[in-house]
Amino acid sequence: MNVGTSDPDLFSATEAPYPPGILAPPYRAATIGMVALISLIAFEALAVTTAMPTVARDLNGLKAYALAFGGVLATSVIGMTLSGRWSDRRGPAPAMWTGLAGFVAGLLIAGFAHDMPTLLVGRLIQGLGAGCLSPALYVIVGRLYPESLRPKVFASFSAGWVVPALIGPAVSGAIVEHVGWRWVFLGVPLLAIPAAAGLRGALRSLGKPSGIAGEAPGRMMNAVGASLGVCLLFVAGQEHGWLAAALFAPAIALLYFCGRRLLPPGTLRGARGLPAVVALRGVAASAFFGTEAFLPLAFSSEHGLSPMWAGIAISVGAIGWFSGSWYQGHYAKISRQALLNRGTVLMVIGVIVASLSTFAWMPVIASVMGWLLTGLGMGMLYGTVAVLALSMSAEHEQGTNSSALQLCESLMVATTLAIGGSLFGALLDVSHTAAFAANFAITVVLAVLGTVVARRAQAPA
Repeated sequence: MNVGTSDPDLFSATEAPYPPGILAPPYRAATIGMVALISLIAFEALAVTTAMPTVARDLNGLKAYALAFGGVLATSVIGMTLSGRWSDRRGPAPAMWTGLAGFVAGLLIAGFAHDMPTLLVGRLIQGLGAGCLSPALYVIVGRLYPESLRPKVFASFSAGWVVPALIGPAVSGAIVEHVGWRWVFLGVPLLAIPAAAGLRGALRSLGKPSGIAGEAPGRMMNAVGASLGVCLLFVAGQEHGWLAAALFAPAIALLYFCGRRLLPPGTLRGARGLPAVVALRGVAASAFFGTEAFLPLAFSSEHGLSPMWAGIAISVGAIGWFSGSWYQGHYAKISRQALLNRGTVLMVIGVIVASLSTFAWMPVIASVMGWLLTGLGMGMLYGTVAVLALSMSAEHEQGTNSSALQLCESLMVATTLAIGGSLFGALLDVSHTAAFAANFAITVVLAVLGTVVARRAQAPA
């Protein structure tokens, strides 16, 4: 029997001696394996952010610094698209193992690189692999676990990000200082392969989905175009004057025209049902990460916090995210729609309060509490959005719709950071206050927009 499609009484007391839960025997290995993989991906992403300045100086590659980050995000767009297509046609196993191979190979190439071009090749392959892994994991959740357990699984995914968010930068810094930056890349594969081994049983049981997966014409070409747009955004962010504008315009055009073809029809206008669910993921993530990118700088420049204390203040958001996610997965007695509504309202309040750190008169502790509220709201809606997307998808659509969730997030966050960063750079010489205010105004508008989109996330009648 496939436990993902079994009846609700599978774990009744008369049939099994163990209680229902994501660590019950049928799910234990898969749950531990998926959370371990997500934790390693999260640690690697956060650790590389800390290590990359040293890497770029050591390899004489400061000019390619932006591409070392943007390239990963760009190729992940292609990986997500491939993963959704494969998962809907052949099940999640091919996407999962291909993604793991690409992720590990990219890390090894980067870890052994002796020049910046080689490191960039490794990062591009790594992004492709990581992009393949994420939708495949969502499809495993959709097909292996009954719907009642999916909120708990996504809560555990959020938990997999918390510890890396709290200790990742510090551990990475210690590795760079005492062992060498190469081990930031080389250490992860040693743990990723055993973690993935726990998924073998689950993947063997999940064959081809029922139904016939449709294929939008030119989907992969659009993925490549959107990927190129992301790269151009990051390069434009490093330039100034006419060159930045010349790169920025085609980047936005590629993201708009190619990106919208990778998403369910109606996503950009927040059409009721699945399109609004996908749009909410992008809008909420943009509001959160757009604020997070500049909040430490505001704490440092406007309030005099040291980098350590600014980092500690930001980590409060990760704690809030975990708490909100755990609440929606384990304790919430309200509907999924109510969770979305409350989560987006908390984000509006939190982003507004946190963004007031722009002004010296705003107490730091108040802004930190605002950031805690932002994380709490994000945690409540992030897992809820994933649960709703899977519930609105037929078995042969789960891969495409899971990849759409993550594509929308990646493309919108990249665009928001690029626009906010450009405004910040343009206004910084005029006024620090104006530079911060312009960026935070964007994230406040996005948070408010999230409350509107959230009300359209229920399935059409």
